[in-house]
Amino acid sequence: MLVIDDFKEPTGSSRFGTAWRLVTDGVMGGSSSGGMMLREVDGYPALCIHGDVSLENNGGFVQAVLDLAREGHLDASSYQGIRVLVRGNGETYNLHLKTADVRFPWQSYRASFLAEPRWRELRMPFAAFRPHRVDAPLDTERLSRLGFLAIGRRFTADLCVAEVAFY
Repeated sequence: MLVIDDFKEPTGSSRFGTAWRLVTDGVMGGSSSGGMMLREVDGYPALCIHGDVSLENNGGFVQAVLDLAREGHLDASSYQGIRVLVRGNGETYNLHLKTADVRFPWQSYRASFLAEPRWRELRMPFAAFRPHRVDAPLDTERLSRLGFLAIGRRFTADLCVAEVAFY
């Protein structure tokens, strides 16, 4: 297993030295709003994303994204997938991956998960990630970014992540 982030670094940097960023659909004119913070939840240091997802103005997402390398890409081909420790408000969220083949913001490889109101470990094999508006298959030798998203429907997001790792 290779830990990407366990949110124990007080500076907020991942194990790769990159920082999480909050992005909403406001970058394209949407009206979703949200926030992101590091806090302790039931004894776990965690990254928490909250907000209201709106479909107005062609919007529909709130996300926390992390570059997996300071430059270029990361080779994760020796791993089977991504392991996360999550807690939420009973809603369905997405985990998106981007590779060197993804050139536009709307392209990604996507997997959905249910974030129950208790801490739960989930393992998402790379085979579970489906291409969205991209023709190339997922190339795990060239991963560039991952993101946790509240997306696609009107709802209140409340998601906390205590660990992200390749398994």
